[in-house]
Amino acid sequence: MRSMAGGISIERHVGGMQGVWALTLTHTGKFNAMSRSMWAELKSVMQAVQADSQARCVLVRGDGGHFCAGGDIAEYPSFRFDADALRHFHEQEVWGGLQAMLDCDVPLVAVIEGNCMGAGMEIASCCDIRLATDSARFGAPIARLGFPMAPREAGLVGRVAGATVARAMLLAAEIFEAPAMLGHSFLTRMVSPSELDAAAREWAGRMAGLAPQAARLNKQTLRESFRPSAQVEYAQEAPDLIANNASDPYAYADSPEHREGISAFLDKRKPAF
Repeated sequence: MRSMAGGISIERHVGGMQGVWALTLTHTGKFNAMSRSMWAELKSVMQAVQADSQARCVLVRGDGGHFCAGGDIAEYPSFRFDADALRHFHEQEVWGGLQAMLDCDVPLVAVIEGNCMGAGMEIASCCDIRLATDSARFGAPIARLGFPMAPREAGLVGRVAGATVARAMLLAAEIFEAPAMLGHSFLTRMVSPSELDAAAREWAGRMAGLAPQAARLNKQTLRESFRPSAQVEYAQEAPDLIANNASDPYAYADSPEHREGISAFLDKRKPAF
């Protein structure tokens, strides 16, 4: 399932291990940046995993030495400057894919190397186990592009990576190296690049050999225990907020700053904010 807009490759029974899926994000030449079609594909694939009673573990990784470098900015001028289109993109397309990951009762293992930025941080935050090479890099430097992280996405990253890390990433465009993310407990394990595949197989084999019903029930319990607070449940409140003319997090869509950030990136120049 690959195209000019990228895609997600699926492998079942990885390495002969029954019930082990591997999902590989692939967007050649763009460090596996997520396109709109890839978000839709992620949702459908994760729903297929959830429906597979034989699934025991899912490895989520990127192609070509990188996990995911963010969103496909080349697509942005076609929709981001309209508030309604921007809201639909984040609340339906992006969150649709992320919510399908969060709703999945099958254990998810992020296998991270290279760049893990923006959308990559969000996807990794949906996983239960995060393995990374010691040379992997993490961040969400979208302030350089003139826009904030959407509310529920920021809430997700903040809950999993921690408020200190999220604030540094979003407010100062800080890039964290893997050892720092291990220290902040975002990563489960850190290995050398040559050990990553073996570590992924070892974790997948271990999880696939355990009781699958217990794993699914544990995920349901953990999901309920760490359910986000009402403050970050934006989707439930958004219609009333907008109807009452309260602060709309997507009102910046047509702002000069937003346009300048994206134009500068595409023009390969420094933005003038």
